Amino acid sequence: MALAVTSSSAISGPISYASSENKAPQIGSFRPVDRSNVSLAAVTFSRRQSVVKPVNAEPKRNDSIVPFAATVAAPEVAEKVEVEDFEELAKDLANASPLEIMDKALAKFGNDIAIAFSGAEDVALIEYARLTGRPFRVFSLDTGRLNPETYQFFDTVEKHYGIRIEYMFPDAVEVQGLVRSKGLFSFYEDGHQECCRVRKVRPLRRALKGLRAWITGQRKDQSPGTRAEVPVVQVDPSFEGLDGGVGSLVKWNPVANVQGLDIWNFLRAMNVPVNSLHSKGYISIGCEPCTRAVLPGQHEREGRWWWEDAKAKECGLHKGNLKQEDGNKNGNGHANGTATVSDLFDTQSLVTLTRTGMENLAKLENRKEPWLVVLYAPWCPFCEAMEGSYVELAEKLAGSGVKVGKFNADGDEKEFAKRELQLGSFPTILFFPKHSSQPIKYTSEKRDVDSLMAFVNALR
Repeated sequence: MALAVTSSSAISGPISYASSENKAPQIGSFRPVDRSNVSLAAVTFSRRQSVVKPVNAEPKRNDSIVPFAATVAAPEVAEKVEVEDFEELAKDLANASPLEIMDKALAKFGNDIAIAFSGAEDVALIEYARLTGRPFRVFSLDTGRLNPETYQFFDTVEKHYGIRIEYMFPDAVEVQGLVRSKGLFSFYEDGHQECCRVRKVRPLRRALKGLRAWITGQRKDQSPGTRAEVPVVQVDPSFEGLDGGVGSLVKWNPVANVQGLDIWNFLRAMNVPVNSLHSKGYISIGCEPCTRAVLPGQHEREGRWWWEDAKAKECGLHKGNLKQEDGNKNGNGHANGTATVSDLFDTQSLVTLTRTGMENLAKLENRKEPWLVVLYAPWCPFCEAMEGSYVELAEKLAGSGVKVGKFNADGDEKEFAKRELQLGSFPTILFFPKHSSQPIKYTSEKRDVDSLMAFVNALR
């Protein structure tokens, strides 16, 4: 299966577009310029050879299926990126153009970075990537509930740029369990977080585990209360990358400082195709049941999850943007966030432990089987980042003689966990051996399945 890599070196001369494509209204003609004579904001475009070869960059084949970003090994992979102060880099690039930021991101991470494409005006990211002249990858989350127009737009974009989008899908068993237990529209009653976690967050986590960086279309003017401080580049606060552990994934937001109107002027000037829903009053586009057109003068995010609080309209893909009422971001010294945040590690393979259960477990000197327990807080982005790995581990250990559990150590249980369970920060993972009352703490920040399994196998 082919990676969704496109080499813009395959594009030469004027690009012809089919008249049937839905494009932004044309406000002027655009003619590609000889790149050797162009200098844009400290980015010099030359016909340099990329250190990462695009994989299967030959013309598209109709008989192939694009693989997941997390499951493909490229013939040549960029060397591991050296430690860098991305907060300082964000300051240096604060006034840079989106094109310069995109070029910097692609140059730094090569084949280990990909553009997250939602099927809306973030198609601008793909256009910027094309203009850099570098190879690039694109992935998208197919939740199974997108508008027909969005699926048609995906096909248009693939043909327009000569690329294959890497589609990520939710786990069929998880979707089946959610729908059978709660119905097709449970999010109207108990919030969108659970559905988004199954259909979007977990598929995204799988994709990002195969990358060292990703590129999003977040803008500061998009959402009141959640994106006003989005930097152009940051260490991802919620997800883990290829190397695992905190700080293993970098998140680029090239259009963070760009106004929505300027994005649309750019799309029109470059004659870029757009989703036909935009012409029907849709601005921010997501899943069909949770997206509607907005009226003139309404903010674009008012068309998303309109039955919920406008200050918390994030599906979980950018959950690190959410702030608590005390002004701290998720995961920073929160006293009790369990009342309004969805729980984590939901699977039948895991045992949910209460304080009494933890007290009893800690007292047992001769257990029938060993236990692995995670101490977590539902609002913690690092707990959320390891959710997929821990759930997968629990499923692998089912029937092996090792019990896997979870304990919400936030709020009223926090002092108890600090005093009795070695809690220092979230998440804390403890292994309770079969013949010892003293739990053993997992000290590594690598929380991928293989690392956790090695820990268990070394002790059981």
